[in-house]
Amino acid sequence: MSKTWVVVPTCLPVVLRRCHRCPSGRFRAHGKFRVNANHKLLDAWLLALCAVCGDTTKITVLERVNVRSVRPEFLNRLHDNDPGLAAELLQDPVVRRRNRIALDWDDAWTLETDGSDRPDQSEGEAIEVSVRFPVRIPVRRLRIVAEGLGLSRAESERLLADGNLVSAVRLSGKLRGDFTFTLKR
Repeated sequence: MSKTWVVVPTCLPVVLRRCHRCPSGRFRAHGKFRVNANHKLLDAWLLALCAVCGDTTKITVLERVNVRSVRPEFLNRLHDNDPGLAAELLQDPVVRRRNRIALDWDDAWTLETDGSDRPDQSEGEAIEVSVRFPVRIPVRRLRIVAEGLGLSRAESERLLADGNLVSAVRLSGKLRGDFTFTLKR
C-alpha cells in the first residue's frame, strides 16, 4: 500500500531577530512591504512586528537599486503586498543572510494526509509513505511520522528501533526535502 503526505505552510514563519526596543527576539511578518523611491533609486523592505512590544523592523529586500533594473511584475507584487512574495523572500537565503535573520517554523505548517493513515493491526501489510515538501520547511522526520500515523513520538522511536520503520534517509534530525519511509506491521 502506498500513500503520499504533504507538509504545507499554514502561515508565514516567525522571524528570529533581536528587537532594539525590548529583549524579545521574535517578529511576525504579515506580508506588508514598504517601497521608497529616491529619484531613480529604489528601496524595498518587508515589514515585521515585534511579538512583545509591537515595534516594526524592516527586512531589506532591495537597496539602492535602479528602477529600470526591477521587473515590473516584481514591483507590482511589492505594491500589492503579495503574501506569496513575502513567503518567497523569507525563504531566500540571500535575503536571510543579508538581514541576519533566522526563521522559526513551529506552528506554521501542517501535514496533509488522506485521513486513513492508522494502519489496521491485523493486516500485516507494509505501508510505503512518500512525504513531500512544496516549501523547504525544516521539520524533524520522526515528528512527521508520529503525527501522520497518530502515534506519540516515543512510539515512533520504538518502531524505528525495532526495525519496523525503514527509510533510505536517516529519520532522526531535521529535514527540508522529500523523503520516503516504509512501515512494517
